[in-house]
Amino acid sequence: MSAIPVKPGKYKIHAHIIGPTSLLTATEYAVKHGAPVITDRLNPLPIEQEWIIDYPDAGQESVPGSPYVIHLAYHPAAGLVVPEDRLFVNSVARAEWAKFTFEPVIGGIKIISDKGLALRAGHRGAQIQLVAPTPEFQETWTLEYVGPIPSGEE
Repeated sequence: MSAIPVKPGKYKIHAHIIGPTSLLTATEYAVKHGAPVITDRLNPLPIEQEWIIDYPDAGQESVPGSPYVIHLAYHPAAGLVVPEDRLFVNSVARAEWAKFTFEPVIGGIKIISDKGLALRAGHRGAQIQLVAPTPEFQETWTLEYVGPIPSGEE
């Protein structure tokens, strides 16, 4: 599949796993590489469940198939990183954030890292792994657009 463009903005990222709605969620505790990123039920406060999807260089022009970076909406310095094929959020320089593209699949999208690996939500509460893409529903996601990038964060 070829990469599709995504409108930069604030999103909730829904995992396609069995049960109630599960969202990509930053955990509250940090370990060696930052805070592990998991899927969890919708929380009443969106602080750790709303994400900004943007170009690696803020203000960059849209190019079909270009990569994106993802960071916490309410912590603009906390971006997604991928050490040891697991997803973490960490306050490191934007240049160190992982880059992702989005590909259409039946029922949603696949989120693909710059290493060609797909985000996989094994079950609610499990840390997100990056794996070779396969036609599995645990690798299918839905992006729910919440709004534009708040001014001052571009």
